[in-house]
Amino acid sequence: MKELLLLKINEVLEGKNMPFLTDINLDTNLRNGLGLDSFDLAELTVRIEEETDIDIFSNGIVTTVGEILEILGNK
Repeated sequence: MKELLLLKINEVLEGKNMPFLTDINLDTNLRNGLGLDSFDLAELTVRIEEETDIDIFSNGIVTTVGEILEILGNK
């Protein structure tokens, strides 16, 4: 799932003309670490849900890569 998440994050970053990431770690903050805003997080959510049928925000706000991976791993 980590590779899928990295791909989806890079798709969002590409739309912002930001550099691609080669790796992510569990503690990476989506806003402060990656520079994603609310619109970007919504786009990331849609991209992940299209691929996995999992809404990562269904139980509340997530702030880190690790939280997303935990949700994806528990489904």
